[in-house]
Amino acid sequence: MDKIKVFLSDPQVFFREGIHFVLSGEEDFDVIGETTSNDEAFTLIEANPPNIAVLSMQDKKTSGPDITRRIKRSQPAVAVILMTNKREDEKIFEAIKSGVSAWLTRDTEPEEFLDIIRVVSQGSLPIMDELMTPGVAAIALAEFEELKAVSERMDNLLAKLNQKEVQALEGFAAGSAIEQVAQKLGTTEDNVRRHMRQILNKLIANDQAQAVIEATQRSLPPIIRPLKRDGKTLEYITKAEFNEFKEQLMERLKSLLGGLS
Repeated sequence: MDKIKVFLSDPQVFFREGIHFVLSGEEDFDVIGETTSNDEAFTLIEANPPNIAVLSMQDKKTSGPDITRRIKRSQPAVAVILMTNKREDEKIFEAIKSGVSAWLTRDTEPEEFLDIIRVVSQGSLPIMDELMTPGVAAIALAEFEELKAVSERMDNLLAKLNQKEVQALEGFAAGSAIEQVAQKLGTTEDNVRRHMRQILNKLIANDQAQAVIEATQRSLPPIIRPLKRDGKTLEYITKAEFNEFKEQLMERLKSLLGGLS
């Protein structure tokens, strides 16, 4: 059986060596590289992709979510696990949107760490469980609500929640357990998990779409022009210029987002 290839990156050398020690005691893992910075990790991962990259949430130059986005764009088959000092719902949510497979605190017991890394190697997404915690579920609901207006202006290019998905998130945000959410929705726990997987996919897709929107806007020529009036400089665009800008943006988005679902 092929070993699970793992790459490690963490600014705390002793912590990283501790992970290496834990993995080296297991026959199914092979640590193929180590470093102390996420940027260097990206370069090494591109040159020799592992199955799993265990990276630091905190990095002086590039955060865990940001480096995860870069890795998933370049090497989508590489699963990412982020390690952090403490639980913070906002940071977990950013990690979820970036496409990580799992998120763990540094005080995670070795046995649990090994269990997580093994299920991740099999394609599972333990990070999905975080969406079923009250704080993160509430943040997710607010995010989708905020994106409604943006999506409508962009011909609904951004993913929306359906009614069942909204109800599931509302249940978890209120502190309900998965069996209670399933009962309220009149469905099974497996179906609730399917809803949560779809929500996870939509969060990742929207995050990628927003990055495309920002990049597209930066690449388009400026359409706001100065106008002198009463000795003051005002900025304006004509209706025709605005419509032309909107059409260009929509065309670029549709072409760049064609692979997202």
